Amino acid sequence: QVQLVESGGGLVQAGGSLRLSCAPSGRTFSNYAAGWFRQAPGKEREFVASISRDGQATTYSDSVKGRFTISRDNAKNTVYLQMNSLQPEDTAVYYCAAGAFGVTWTISRNPSLYHYWGQGTQVTVSS
Repeated sequence: QVQLVESGGGLVQAGGSLRLSCAPSGRTFSNYAAGWFRQAPGKEREFVASISRDGQATTYSDSVKGRFTISRDNAKNTVYLQMNSLQPEDTAVYYCAAGAFGVTWTISRNPSLYHYWGQGTQVTVSS
């Protein structure tokens, strides 16, 4: 079983930045593709970004492309989500997810492929 722990959420003004981190307990993160999803109040969980096991492939939702960057440091066993130019519509609980699907360069927007999920971290952007 993989337990994911997110950190780095908080309150920021519009136009500001935050960096989220996600680390697994007891497992090597490089064995898993990773993704970030978010859920705003009253809305369904949506895809934000995904990164392959080897870190060479990434993909983003249209709503965050150009503002957010997903990365990983397998030596530190950590995945990051750098969020710049934050807007009030980015307010949500952000979830880290990990999945052992595909091959080393595989990425996915499909939440059902991610076997492990963190508890979530709140990001609030004030206008």
